Amino acid sequence: MKKSVHYFLAAFVALAVLAGCGKGRTLEQLSGISDNVKSAFAPDRREKVYEITFEKQKGKRIYVARGSTSEEGVVPALTAAAASHGITLADSIRVLPDPALGDAIYGVTTLSVANLRYEPRYASESATQTLMGMPLRILEKKGGWTRVKTPEGYIAWVSSGSLQEMDLAAYEKWMASPKVIVNKHYTLFREQPLPGAQVVSDGVWGNIAELEGQTPLYYKVRLPDGKQAYLSRYDAEPFQSWAQAENPLPEDIISTALQFVGFPYLWAGTSVKAMDCSGLVKTVYYLNGIILLRDASQQARMGEQVDISEGWGNMRMGDLLFFGRKATADRKESITHVGIYIGDARFIHSAGRVRVNSLDPESDIYYEGSDRLVRASRILNHVDDGTHVVSIREHPWYGISGN
Repeated sequence: MKKSVHYFLAAFVALAVLAGCGKGRTLEQLSGISDNVKSAFAPDRREKVYEITFEKQKGKRIYVARGSTSEEGVVPALTAAAASHGITLADSIRVLPDPALGDAIYGVTTLSVANLRYEPRYASESATQTLMGMPLRILEKKGGWTRVKTPEGYIAWVSSGSLQEMDLAAYEKWMASPKVIVNKHYTLFREQPLPGAQVVSDGVWGNIAELEGQTPLYYKVRLPDGKQAYLSRYDAEPFQSWAQAENPLPEDIISTALQFVGFPYLWAGTSVKAMDCSGLVKTVYYLNGIILLRDASQQARMGEQVDISEGWGNMRMGDLLFFGRKATADRKESITHVGIYIGDARFIHSAGRVRVNSLDPESDIYYEGSDRLVRASRILNHVDDGTHVVSIREHPWYGISGN
């Protein structure tokens, strides 16, 4: 009897091991399928969401796909690919924006500068920043964090208290309302139209607030979180007329950029408080009414490529210079740094701090990384022409073109 029990236990363990091996092989297959689908639909976490795992349903030969994605085609692609391998896949994937949000999928940044992260926790890597009044699209919420998409399409998490959630009606009202935009490096929003009045919020260049009235010296405004405040009229201007202005000249871009010389470098910074290399480029163009993609590797896809095969002779003021590693037969091109061309081989960039350097080895401000120059692009001739360069006046999230 005891021997029979031992045989039974041994057989049971063997079957369990075999079943576990089968499960492991299936999960491995699903992992490979998932990698292929992710590469096809959402290869870049900055622009698309793909966070999917698999588990076997107890007592059934069915596997469940769980998680979230921003791409509607992911679920049918996964299901079809799994079926081609003889795997039955049940769908438990949320396609963002999360249906539980209803139509409350609109938001506006409430802080002068809000920090966004790649994961919903403060210890996560910083991703980018948004400015007060910048419109957002809400994708999902988790705890005290909200996953959002920025006007240039960057996706990351922000603390929920950093934005004002809105439904469509509230958002359309916000878009249609008259506004002002801060046009000085720093300012203060105050409770009363007096120099020493209590501060409601700090403000930085590029912040946007609703205009409710004005006195000879102050704008009466409503901040995105609903608070009323007063802002010096010397520190702001009407937003609608600013946004509808003609495209900036190269001199405008350089003039703005030079006002940040000496400002500190900050990884993921895109505001006047501090900025990384692509953050400087993005901020300078934004303050001139143009929305660029966030990172240097993304900005390199924009506009028109400039021939630099024989040096900087073809470059013009306001062009973007990209540094990194050129492509070879064995590896892809890598863009790791960007600056704005000033002229005469000089450019401005954020490296340690915002500074001006030269591509000319004979210059006393020669940039030691000049040998890593990979490519250059021209932006200003391609605003709103379909090359990813979009003006604020034409961007649908700001509601300017419809007014």
